[in-house]
Amino acid sequence: MLRNADLRVAVIGLGYVGLPLALAFGRHYPTLGFDISGPRIGELREGRDSTREATAAEIAEAVHLRFSDEAATLRDCNFFVVTVPTPIDEHKRPVFRPLEAASESVGRALEAGDVVVYESTVYPGATEEICVPILERVSGLQFNRDFFVGYSPERINPGDRQHRLETIVKVTSGSTP
Repeated sequence: MLRNADLRVAVIGLGYVGLPLALAFGRHYPTLGFDISGPRIGELREGRDSTREATAAEIAEAVHLRFSDEAATLRDCNFFVVTVPTPIDEHKRPVFRPLEAASESVGRALEAGDVVVYESTVYPGATEEICVPILERVSGLQFNRDFFVGYSPERINPGDRQHRLETIVKVTSGSTP
């Protein structure tokens, strides 16, 4: 069981959902903000956010936050929050490739006792039907024995400066009581 003192957070995907989470965690815990986009990581390291979800001062306040686009850095973490987009195709069906790729990256870093939380717009059951089997296959660990999974629906409105992470109600669920 993870304790706050042991928490090493990774937020995977630094868009309008992930960046505010990474900043919030990074004010209190060792946090890795991970994104596959090198240019995105570069701007955030410089204290700039092209999505305008965060100011330079807000980025600077997250004193325990570091940024990386190298998947190997995920191995330093034990609590993973996956916030990658779930686009839709021309038939309005979800495209799971970003979630699958993120699950593969997390699976390579996953160790016994770790927790993975998915925060994405997907249908009920998608986390356990699509993501968990990837985590198990890649890590060699067993769900709900060796690692645990949670889900938190995304509740951020891009560009909404009034209803921010700190002022909205977060809904979460876990794979065990």
